[in-house]
Amino acid sequence: MKAKICGLTNLEDALIACEAGADALGFVFYEKSPRAVTKEQVREIVKSLPPFVKRVGLFVNVKPSFVNEVCDYCGLDLAQIHFEASDEFFESLKTPYIRVVRATCKEDIQKYANEYILVDAFVESYGGEGKRVALEWFEGVDCSKIILAGGLTHENLVEIRPYGFYGVDVSSGVEASKGKKDKAKVEAFVKNSKNE
Repeated sequence: MKAKICGLTNLEDALIACEAGADALGFVFYEKSPRAVTKEQVREIVKSLPPFVKRVGLFVNVKPSFVNEVCDYCGLDLAQIHFEASDEFFESLKTPYIRVVRATCKEDIQKYANEYILVDAFVESYGGEGKRVALEWFEGVDCSKIILAGGLTHENLVEIRPYGFYGVDVSSGVEASKGKKDKAKVEAFVKNSKNE
C-alpha cells in the first residue's frame, strides 16, 4: 500500500517521513486545524524535500482559485479536496486532485467507484481526530482505488490489509502531539504499510 503522512508542519518531520519511505506528504491549509500551515511555510519545506515524493495540499471550504494559487506557489503535486464541491469547482482546478469522501454509510464509499478517492470517517472538524471508518463497509467493494484515512496506526494496519486498499493516510496516529510527529511511529507506520 502507498503511505501518506499528513498534517506536517515542519521540515524535520517532513524529512523523517521521506526517510521512512512515505510516498506522499500532506500539508493542511485549513485555518481551524491545529495542524494548519501557511503557503509560505510549505514553500520553504518543499524546497528542501527530495524528489519522487508527492506533495499534497489539503483544502476545506475554499474557492478553486485559492487551491490553484497555493498549489502553484508551493510547488504541490496534488490537491486533496476535503469537502463536498461542485463539478464546476473540480473543472476549475489546474492541479491534479483527489476527492475526499467523508463517509457516514457504506453507500458513500461507492459514489465515485471509477476514480481514486480518499475515504475518511465523517467528523465535524474535517478529520485529524483519529475516528475510524467501519471496515465492514468495504466488504465486497473493490478497494484498489481507495486510500483509507481515519484512526489508523502502525498497529492496526494489519486489520485492513485483506481489503486491498491502494493506500493509507495518517495524521494523528503518528503524532507525539498535535502538529508534531513521532519518528518511531512514522517509521513503523510506513514499514507496516509496505509489508504485504
